[in-house]
Amino acid sequence: MPTKVTGKTLKSMKKKGEKIAAITSYDYLTTRMLDDTDIDFILVGDSLGQVMLGYGNTLPVTMDEVIHHLRAVTRAQPRAFVAADMPFMSFQAGVEEAVRNAGRLVKEGGAEGVKLEGGKKTASAIERIVEVPIPVVGHIGLTPQSLHQFGGYRVQGRDKDSARMLIEDAMKLEEAGCCCIVVEGVPWQVAEEITGSIKIPTIGIGAGKYCDGQILVIQDMLGINEGELPRFVKKYENIGERMKSAVSEYIREVKEGRFPEMEHSYSANKHGKPRR
Repeated sequence: MPTKVTGKTLKSMKKKGEKIAAITSYDYLTTRMLDDTDIDFILVGDSLGQVMLGYGNTLPVTMDEVIHHLRAVTRAQPRAFVAADMPFMSFQAGVEEAVRNAGRLVKEGGAEGVKLEGGKKTASAIERIVEVPIPVVGHIGLTPQSLHQFGGYRVQGRDKDSARMLIEDAMKLEEAGCCCIVVEGVPWQVAEEITGSIKIPTIGIGAGKYCDGQILVIQDMLGINEGELPRFVKKYENIGERMKSAVSEYIREVKEGRFPEMEHSYSANKHGKPRR
């Protein structure tokens, strides 16, 4: 049986120089398929708000919505480490509320770790959550829950002062007890410096090749999402178009009376009762 990946596993992978492959998942079936691969880290991200629920951004996502999708993912019992995002206002109002909500993700949803957006301002909450003890993934750089403060989805750390602040944030999150840190939307040079400044892994998304691992939204990399994708997304498939093509073929066959054929139908036995 494959060895279960944990937060400690991720830290040891950095020490050994082994890259970490991470991806999002929001449902049982996708997670089952991912478990047939060698994926290391599954994130039930608050990006489910846009991908699964049709919100314009991550801000409306609630704890109950994250827990609903998290339960579906953890029912698949994947080998990968499973962490869940703490949605907007689930940890910002105070340390005790942050601990309580982190506990809900573990107790009700089955999470093995939780992810908090933000730098040094989240350190006190992270310290308490780690004491519970619950593994914590940090998240710095372009943090989507701060989009109004940033004035949109903008690359962070492009000037010397903001780059220095990101490095300081990463070091503070390591000190607070994070098992790894997601680094999003920063210049590759800054991400490389962050990665070399801390002993815990960095998981990049739009942060270049020098992070200890990478993460993408699965619908983005499979070509299921519509509209313009960020520059950092590589489409490995175009499943969205293939899905449309398959459904269109089904519609044609139904309209033309070509589906179902006899091989898709049941027949009656000699007593007139249907065979199953």
